[in-house]
Amino acid sequence: MFLLAAPLCNYAREKCLIDIGTEGKRREIDQGMRAGVPTDLAEKMKALERENRELRQANEILRKASAYFAMAELDRRPKP
Repeated sequence: MFLLAAPLCNYAREKCLIDIGTEGKRREIDQGMRAGVPTDLAEKMKALERENRELRQANEILRKASAYFAMAELDRRPKP
């Protein structure tokens, strides 16, 4: 039991220190004390990129549907 506890404690301690360091850097960036992209701007960019990707997919679907219906219209027999 004690053999597993020591590495686990070391891992948790290192992980905690990494998280605290990363969070401190993120806070400094958000406050303008360090160069980087602020959290709110990064989240907004990510949302816009997601929306852009979805719109491109929708446009591709509409383009294919339009081509399909255009071909179907050409294949139809003219009415006498």
